[in-house]
Amino acid sequence: SGAHVLSETGAEVRPGRSEKMSKSKKNVVDPEIIMETYGADTARLFMLSDSPPDRDLDWTDSGIEGSWRYINRLWRLVNEALPALPEPGTPKPEVFSALGLKVRRATHKTIQAVCQDLERFHFNKAVARIRELTNLVDGFFPQNDAGRWALREAIETIVILIGPMTPHLGEELWAALSHTELLADTPWPDFDPALVIDEMVTIAVQVNGKLKGTLELPKESRGSFVEKKALGLPKVAAAIEGKIVHKVIVVPDRIVNVVVKA
Repeated sequence: SGAHVLSETGAEVRPGRSEKMSKSKKNVVDPEIIMETYGADTARLFMLSDSPPDRDLDWTDSGIEGSWRYINRLWRLVNEALPALPEPGTPKPEVFSALGLKVRRATHKTIQAVCQDLERFHFNKAVARIRELTNLVDGFFPQNDAGRWALREAIETIVILIGPMTPHLGEELWAALSHTELLADTPWPDFDPALVIDEMVTIAVQVNGKLKGTLELPKESRGSFVEKKALGLPKVAAAIEGKIVHKVIVVPDRIVNVVVKA
């Protein structure tokens, strides 16, 4: 049946409700055991990442282990990337590939979002965004010097952003990245406004004011290009079949309205 049962009695195991830690209930988690098993950084990261500020923290072994696995993953990611990284302070290249630019945009959007989350005390969201950037970087294999520069920028950003939450890990990784100063003395990164602006926009397409679909197009696309794409949508083509297109109204980066007459 897929049910979990106790091996001794055969009784089915059912999920119980969460309870507040209390000495009288004898359900207190010994912090020393957590520190000895996983380390202080893991405990701190779990407590910050598991729940929003307005909710109680549910202490779970799976949550602790998840934070511990992330810390180990980040350690491996940084150390495996070291041979490919340029030296600290290497000048920024003038041109990046599409993939390198994607990583840079994600890096700077993460800086912006994490700053906003920390100001609102939404530490769980900040940790989630750092993990998202880690996932992207973990699958990025640069093929040229510009890509390797973007990789160092992204990795250093992750280490700086996670530093206040996992200070021991942060300092070790910062030193591994060939920095001589302490991470704690390193300025907080600023995001580049030009890199946090979305390049693509979603444009609604209507026929006589009724929504027929949407387009994902580069920002500030030319009107004629947008019109051609809009008229090519299957639902739009079906709606205007056998009718006369009176005019096509294009509101840049927002909406296209195809006006037809029977």
